[in-house]
Amino acid sequence: MKKKFSLLLVLLLAVSTFLAACGGDKTDSKKEGAAGGSDKKDEQVLNLAVGSEIPSMDSALATDSVSFNVMNSVLEGLYRLGENDEAVLGMAEKEPEISEDGTKYTFTIRDAKWSNGDPVTAQDFVYGWQRVVDPKTASEYSYILADVKNASKIIDGKAKPEELGIKAEGDKTLVIELNQPVTYFKELLSFATFYPQNQKFIEEQGDQYGLEADTAVYNGPFVLSEWNHEQNFKLTKNKDYWDAETVKLEEVNFNVVKDTTTAVNLYETNKIDTVRLNSEFVDKYKDDENFNVMGEAAVYFLRLNEKNEVLANVNARKAFDSAYDKEGMVDVILNNGSVPAYYLVPKDFVSGPDGTEYRETAGEAYGSFDAEKAKEYWEKAKKELGIDKAELTLLNYDDENSSKIGEYFKEQLEQHLDGLTVNIKKQPFKQKLKLESDGDYDFSFAGWGPDYPDPMTFLDMFVTDGGHNQMAYSNKEFDKKIEQAKGELAGDPEKRWQAMVDAEKILFDDQAISPIYQRGASYLQRPYVKNLYRHTFGADNSFKWTYIEN
Repeated sequence: MKKKFSLLLVLLLAVSTFLAACGGDKTDSKKEGAAGGSDKKDEQVLNLAVGSEIPSMDSALATDSVSFNVMNSVLEGLYRLGENDEAVLGMAEKEPEISEDGTKYTFTIRDAKWSNGDPVTAQDFVYGWQRVVDPKTASEYSYILADVKNASKIIDGKAKPEELGIKAEGDKTLVIELNQPVTYFKELLSFATFYPQNQKFIEEQGDQYGLEADTAVYNGPFVLSEWNHEQNFKLTKNKDYWDAETVKLEEVNFNVVKDTTTAVNLYETNKIDTVRLNSEFVDKYKDDENFNVMGEAAVYFLRLNEKNEVLANVNARKAFDSAYDKEGMVDVILNNGSVPAYYLVPKDFVSGPDGTEYRETAGEAYGSFDAEKAKEYWEKAKKELGIDKAELTLLNYDDENSSKIGEYFKEQLEQHLDGLTVNIKKQPFKQKLKLESDGDYDFSFAGWGPDYPDPMTFLDMFVTDGGHNQMAYSNKEFDKKIEQAKGELAGDPEKRWQAMVDAEKILFDDQAISPIYQRGASYLQRPYVKNLYRHTFGADNSFKWTYIEN
């Protein structure tokens, strides 16, 4: 995410208008901005723009930020994220009993219902988690359960799903066994891949499960009541939610909007309550009283698919990374609070055992824009490959901002890498994700937001054959560092932290990816929108506590 961002991470530029819509700060003042509109509203209805259709409503299969954001409103795990990213009780009635060694959790499931009237039980968690790790499900996010006993063996086909370290003792008691203590386990349990699933309902729906509003079942603060594909969808308050009295919003409406101009027009005509701005509109509205800028923990990068003969060459990959001006892109094309990234794990995200922020420990930068160095790398690559020319295709999203960024890459790479031709293949969000998952591309513009508060949420997606690797990258030493950080070093925080720092360095010694920028957002939001919580990891936002100030 929490991709997703599970994460996934899932978190992408194709959904740029949605991210701002769901990222507003709480505001106590009442203002009427230059963009028009009133500071009052008569009903508990929130109207938003979203950059994409929902790719999946199956929590075992979802990999992207749009799906995770919607699921966070209509489904609920043992915990959910509240204000300031605090893990607050969800389907868990109370805090669990934890064994002395920190590897066994015993939860009591509260009295709660699915939207079809079935009770939520401990068995729903057992079924959901077993379904994720079952190789037959082909869940790209199955690896996120690796801390649970036997999960990795099951994923690798060396054990049965029934051997997963989770069991129900009656309807109300859930016991979870871990391989080793996990300091962020409560936060991890708020992520969508750990949600319960209603076995009876899923089996009744078969391959139609989660494809329409009425072929999914819900246990969260809202239900998905309408879903007009590629046009709009609606969340309606779940009257049977266990904490329904806390939920003030009656509806949350989403319009699928792919360009900023249309989204701004919707905001100015009071059809949506918040809108993300691109460079052009930042300059127009920067003095508006309702203008906001925020930093985020999502990082965008180029996936360099080593299935491609050219990009299998390390000098070619280094040439790509050196051949474009990240600072120029951020300043001119984005101009929204984003900053150039020369790293994978973002700044101002998490701190180590000694309290030092990760980037201070790991260093600020791997590489830089250097046209001469790019030329040297490229000439070496061409000589090693025995070629004079190369033609590669950039896989891109089909929204307005991504299109501008794609054209920028084409211009910069062709200008600085002699003999290179870059084509651009723009695809709808869901189709782009599929092409990446299938490895059916040369290089792609991608992004990742953290699923939980630890560097591992960025690093482990690049292990050999990992579900989110998607670019045929493999380095045994990198894999070893990740395995150590997840296993034998779990009880030694300082050594574990250093193993992750070392792993990131290996990733860039190989130039497995080319980082571009750490996302920021500039947006307008009506002051009557209150308590719209924005999260650093997992789902981008929570509507459970949001209300409209009448």
